[in-house]
Amino acid sequence: MRNVTKDTVSDAFMSYCSEETSPRLRFVLERLTHHLHSFAREVELTHEEWAKGIELLTRAGEITDNERNEFILFSDLLGMSSLVDMIHSPEGATSSSVLGPFHIPGAPELPVGGDMIGDNTGQPVVLSGRVTNKAGEGLGDAKVEIWQTADNGLYSNQDPKQSAFNLRARFAVAADGGYCLSTIKPETYTVPDDGPGGDMLKATGREPWRPAHLHVIVSAPGHRTLVTELFPADDPYLDEDPVFGVREDLIIDMAPDADRAALPSNLAARDAIQGPFAAIEFDFVLAPE
Repeated sequence: MRNVTKDTVSDAFMSYCSEETSPRLRFVLERLTHHLHSFAREVELTHEEWAKGIELLTRAGEITDNERNEFILFSDLLGMSSLVDMIHSPEGATSSSVLGPFHIPGAPELPVGGDMIGDNTGQPVVLSGRVTNKAGEGLGDAKVEIWQTADNGLYSNQDPKQSAFNLRARFAVAADGGYCLSTIKPETYTVPDDGPGGDMLKATGREPWRPAHLHVIVSAPGHRTLVTELFPADDPYLDEDPVFGVREDLIIDMAPDADRAALPSNLAARDAIQGPFAAIEFDFVLAPE
């Protein structure tokens, strides 16, 4: 197309889409280019600023591997990950929250009542509850995956001293949708700030500290997969999360004042837990597909 101007380039781009372009793809591309081009015109983006953006994306690609995804981190820090979560969090179900850049597929399988503590130090936590549908009916075919930081604030794929799948597990729930496991209280930590995402934080005066949390993925046939997080209520960074992941219904009390009578009978670490521990009950509610 000849004689493209700053005001017609968006339409010129869309004119290149063939008739085979799916309606959804056409719509998304049209809105993406409209907003992207409008942004550049509004701020009068300079060549130097455009080049800096390309440099940041290039560095993000160089850092990203199977254990760290800088593009996800950028999405998190810009609030895009949480915005998509909130757009698609149905009423009456547990809120979604960010996946984060440190998920590793293939975590070891544990039975209901299994132990994630192993040789980790930290405050013991017993997490139990049910996976249900919106009507409160247990989903006995549900599966749960959990991962978290160790007491040094590092995930296993950040810390060469930890085994590959330390404090990571997946399990099938009981027939009534019930689950329980033992783990430790997660610790606060900083998002990776040694890359372009960190450069953005520093340039805007933002802190990299995330509130402590457990990452959880819950799935069941016929239901939408839930990606979420659980946050200790006493964490000092609940109102300053740089990735905007905190939701009111995901805040849980992890005070170490539980009675031993609260320990489930099928808990593998029942005898090993002798000192103070927190007992938390949390039901994950899934929405239909």
